[in-house]
Amino acid sequence: MTYAVITDSFDDMMKNRTVIWMFMGFCAVCTAGPYAPAAGQPGSAAIPIPADVNDISVFVGWANGAVVERGPKRIDDPSPGFVSHGEPNDALGFPETATQSIEGVVSLGDGGVATLTFEKPIADGPGYDFAIFENGFTVIAPNGLFLELAFVEVSSDGIHYEQFPAVSLTQTETQIPNLGSIDTTNIHNFAGKYRRGYGTPFDLDEIRDVNDLVDVTAITHVRLIDVVGTLQYEYASYDSLGNIVNDPWRTDFSTGGFDLDAVGVIHQKTLPGDINGDGIVNLIDYAVFSMAWQSVPTDPQWNYKCDLEPFINDLVNMDDMRVLMSQWLMTEKWYVE
Repeated sequence: MTYAVITDSFDDMMKNRTVIWMFMGFCAVCTAGPYAPAAGQPGSAAIPIPADVNDISVFVGWANGAVVERGPKRIDDPSPGFVSHGEPNDALGFPETATQSIEGVVSLGDGGVATLTFEKPIADGPGYDFAIFENGFTVIAPNGLFLELAFVEVSSDGIHYEQFPAVSLTQTETQIPNLGSIDTTNIHNFAGKYRRGYGTPFDLDEIRDVNDLVDVTAITHVRLIDVVGTLQYEYASYDSLGNIVNDPWRTDFSTGGFDLDAVGVIHQKTLPGDINGDGIVNLIDYAVFSMAWQSVPTDPQWNYKCDLEPFINDLVNMDDMRVLMSQWLMTEKWYVE
């Protein structure tokens, strides 16, 4: 077995996250799983950071608000306290470049939560709708990476949330240690699947008909919940199939847990008159609007989507009709006829 290891002090490794272990002729993970491979590999879903902050060919917006509830460094022992690296504002706007590591991110700690908001809602357009950036790094080529994972939830009102069905097929016999690796082909729908410089994308269509209280055509909040990667049953995180999620643990330092860099918007809702969210304001929207005409929230025909911005007043009336007509036959940039 031939291998090369860049050796630094543990403190330097945690500060810079630039350690790359390359193993040739040996694979520390089992046969590849069924999901998309690491960034740069054929079939990967990873989306690179745009080279120019003004490039809107893929990402048309970024999170502009963040609330972070830090988790502890060690969920099984409160004495070390909570993680402390970064600030909520580090999760806003354009992500850090691929050459940077721990700077410009906010760490969540074990089970920590970050809730992001946006200038305009995220829409369910064709393909992926938004992407989340973390700062994982390669430890075993090609698919093995040091990854800190998070569950992803979305909401259209900041109250009711729906979680993407995440799956982890990583083995659960042996705890992945700090600086241990995960094969990306064994995980799906977790933020943090891809290394720094690349976003993990999510498609709202996947949860379109799951929760009547979450409108995937106008998502206003994205919530990330750090995966506690321990195999201890009382503290473990479980995927949508009931599997324990095994990721590097304990990461009991100030930068422990998921390190949020940015959330990029691919499809935006800019036309309130597009009531049904298909990307065009037309007779379908007018029909929905007509059914809610002159209604208030206590009426059975009330539809909050018809109380159009910027005249929200809990009444569907001529003010809303003017908005609808002013956008008649207008289309979103992502609309496909």
